Amino acid sequence: MIEKKQLNTIGRYWRKKYKQKVYKVPISISGFTCPNIDGTVARGGCSFCENESFSPNLTDKSKFKLNLTTKSNPRLQNQLHQLQTQFEITKNRLKKKFGAQKFIVYFQSFTNTYAPFETLKALYEEALSFDDVIGLSIGTRADSITDETLQYLASLNENYEIWIEYGIQSVFDTTLKKVNRGEDFKTIQNTIEKTKKLNLNICGHLIFGLPNESQEMMLQSVRQTIDLGINSIKFHPLYVVKNTLLTNEYNQGKFTPISEDLYIDTLIKSIKMLPDDISISRVTAGINDDSLLSPMWCSNKHYLINKIKKELQKNNLIY
Repeated sequence: MIEKKQLNTIGRYWRKKYKQKVYKVPISISGFTCPNIDGTVARGGCSFCENESFSPNLTDKSKFKLNLTTKSNPRLQNQLHQLQTQFEITKNRLKKKFGAQKFIVYFQSFTNTYAPFETLKALYEEALSFDDVIGLSIGTRADSITDETLQYLASLNENYEIWIEYGIQSVFDTTLKKVNRGEDFKTIQNTIEKTKKLNLNICGHLIFGLPNESQEMMLQSVRQTIDLGINSIKFHPLYVVKNTLLTNEYNQGKFTPISEDLYIDTLIKSIKMLPDDISISRVTAGINDDSLLSPMWCSNKHYLINKIKKELQKNNLIY
C-alpha cells in the first residue's frame, strides 16, 4: 500500500513552529497604490486587477493616494484606525470560527511597500503592537521595495515572523508585458536575491491562465520560481472581473480564461514539483459576487478546494 504524504502547507508550518494555531489577518489600507497605476512605470495597472474587487476589507474608498516624494502623510491617523478596526474584527471572527490563537497581519491590497518609509514604519509597528500578533506578511512588487525598507524589515525579523510576498505571476517577459505588469523577470530575480541575503521569508505568487500561456509555460514559471529559493508559494487562477483592461479583451473574444480541468491538472503537477521545504500558502482564489465575469467556477472557492483535495488524494497527497 502506497503511503500518503501530508503536504507542507503554511498552516502546518506555523503550527509546527509555534505549537499554536496561527492565522493571517488580511488588511487593506486606503491611500496605497502601485507604480503601474500612478504612471511611475505604467498606467492602468495590471490588466487583470481591479483593486476594490480584491480588497474586501477596504472601507475607505476615497481617491486620496500617498505622495511618495514627501514624508508628510495627513491621512496616517485614519490609516492606523483602519488597521486597528480591520484587525480586531477579523481576529475575533478567526478566533470564534477556527480557534485561532496567534496572528500574522497581512498587508494584502495594492503595493504595501510603495509609500513613504515613515508611513510604512508607523503601520508595521502598530500592527506588531496588537495582542497575539507574532509577525507581518507584506504583499508587494519586486520593483517597489527600497533597500532601506528591506533592512528595516530584516531588523524586525530578529524578533518577529516577517514575510514578504512578491507577485511574480510569470517568468516570461512577453506575458508580463502583455498584462501591463511594468516590470521584467530580471527585476524579480534581483530583488528576491537581495531579500534572501537578509534572511527574510519570501512567498511567491504565480497566476495560471495568463494570456497566451501554455501549460508548459506555466510549469516553467513554477520551476524557475522554485529555483529563486522562495520559502512559500501561492497559486491563483486568472479570472476576469469587471472594470479591468482584461474585461475588454474578454468581451471582444480576445481572451479565454483557463478551464477548471486545466487549472487543477497544472496545479497538481506543480505541487508534485515542490521540494519539501517550500510551503503552500494557497492553491486557488476566487470571488463570489457580481463583479466576476468568467470563469464561473471561480465563484465557489470552497467547492474548488474540495475538488483539488480529492485530486491530490488520488496522487497520495494530503492537503
